[in-house]
Amino acid sequence: MLFNNILALIADPIINKEATDSIGNEIKASASMLSSLSFDEIVQRIVNGAIDIGIRILIALIVFYIGKLIINKIHSIVKAVMLKHNIDKSLTTFVLSLVKITLLFILIVSVIGILGIETSSFIAIFASAGVAIGMALSGTLQNFAGGVLILFIKPYKIGDYIEFGSYQGTVKEIQIFNTVLNTPDNKSIIIPNGGLSTGTINNYSKEEYRRISWDISISYGDDVDVARKVALDMLYADSRIVKKYREDDSLMRQGKEEKTLAAEDTNTPALNEQEKKPLLKRMFTKKSRLKEDVERWKEAQEEKIKAKTKKVDCSPTVSLISLADSSIVVSIRAWVKSEFYWSVLYDINEKIYKEFPKNGLSFPFPQMDIHVTK
Repeated sequence: MLFNNILALIADPIINKEATDSIGNEIKASASMLSSLSFDEIVQRIVNGAIDIGIRILIALIVFYIGKLIINKIHSIVKAVMLKHNIDKSLTTFVLSLVKITLLFILIVSVIGILGIETSSFIAIFASAGVAIGMALSGTLQNFAGGVLILFIKPYKIGDYIEFGSYQGTVKEIQIFNTVLNTPDNKSIIIPNGGLSTGTINNYSKEEYRRISWDISISYGDDVDVARKVALDMLYADSRIVKKYREDDSLMRQGKEEKTLAAEDTNTPALNEQEKKPLLKRMFTKKSRLKEDVERWKEAQEEKIKAKTKKVDCSPTVSLISLADSSIVVSIRAWVKSEFYWSVLYDINEKIYKEFPKNGLSFPFPQMDIHVTK
């Protein structure tokens, strides 16, 4: 009781005047009681108290150990459920961290209660300390709010390649307070979520297609029509480059994927209907069908929107964009799926370097005419 009053006094020394008076009275009562006891009785009480405290500590350790095992089990179950239902990895990481921290706090409060400390006093201390810590760590709380905002708005997700300020990389993790980027040379960059939620982010993986540009300098006197023909032949020969419309390219690729899957299904031996549908799956068949109907309805709506939207011509183009001091600059542009961006960029760079000279086109060096007056 004395310890609980001390905790209440620490939590709020101004309001808890009664706790101060109670502590003084308890100290006086304990002193008078000790003066009336013999030495053997004092030793006996100390031994009994030590045994009682030892038992409480032992029980608290056992509860803490078992609680840790249960928390780890719950963490594993929640993780398995979220992965099974294909929940976004960003949300999965955030929820798992939040669940673990919450359960650990509950476990610590329970262990303190087992030790004989009133949890209300402990929570009061925790709340008072929380206000002070919150004021000191306002930036950290901003990062937490930023993490929640990122998970709801989803400006990026795990696996996206983003640029924030001078940092670029693939999103590896979205944690409670930070986002971890993995650079192409395998370095980890940890960025606070507060800045990411309010700053400007360039998400290179957001769109399905991207445009590539090559600005090539050729000599004055070279035939631009020849340069255009050579460049267009290279672009149209590459199956990764969009030939006319992005929508048609997407449908064509989808058709190829469906044919591949159909061929794989043909080679797979047929299964019995009972083997295809386990007991739990049969129980939730109606729910699965409803979900499939909703997905089909969404796809139908998207197709209607695409049908009403005017298609944009994304054919490869070659244009003369500049008459520079030592050369003429030809701009070559083409659209590709985002996943092919770098491979197409490097491949066409190499082909331009090899094919242009074969067709009488040269890459000029910077030059200047100097006239000397006698």
